[in-house]
Amino acid sequence: MRAPVNTATFGSGTSLAEQAYLAIRDRLVMLEIPPGSPINEERLSGELEVGRTPVREALKRLAKERLVVAFPRRGTFATDVNISDLAYISEVRRTLEPMATAAAAERATEADRDTLAKLRDRLARAEEMENTTELLKMDLAAHRAIYRCVHNPFLEDTLLTYDNLATRIWGVFLPRLSGVAGHVGEHVPLLTKIIDGDAGAAADLALRHVTGFENAIRALI
Repeated sequence: MRAPVNTATFGSGTSLAEQAYLAIRDRLVMLEIPPGSPINEERLSGELEVGRTPVREALKRLAKERLVVAFPRRGTFATDVNISDLAYISEVRRTLEPMATAAAAERATEADRDTLAKLRDRLARAEEMENTTELLKMDLAAHRAIYRCVHNPFLEDTLLTYDNLATRIWGVFLPRLSGVAGHVGEHVPLLTKIIDGDAGAAADLALRHVTGFENAIRALI
């Protein structure tokens, strides 16, 4: 059974287009839909148990986020993972991730901090995990939880877009990467600083985390 990354469930009150978007997005991000492969709207519609219209709406949105690309008379395809994009994606993340974590430390509600504390407890056991795919999902969950604590929907959407693109690159190199559990475990002290409201330290750790990801990928190129 596919373990979901997003927290929306069908029938939860979220629109069908939004539900389709979240489900297809995470299949693309986790490379369950391989880069460059054609998108079969009918199959997705059947698997997600929604009509073709919500799927098409979702794909239009995903195209804007560079996760799919549509060609006239050819159809829609999962975007290729181009390693040359790493520099551009990393440049944006080096600026936005520290800013976001600092904002999260300052703006997180008590409920937010409780949620982060529970997530931190799960991440603290990352070193015991051997399944790199599950580790990658935990990394996604950590970033998305932090972004929600910023309480700025425009910034959150931008952060999600670039983290999703970075995760696809990571997924391509995942079989060759070492120290994945350690990388994911870096979120433990980061979340602690956010929970404690230490914006400066949180920003420093976020920058180190993003830079470490970029360096790890570059070492394999």
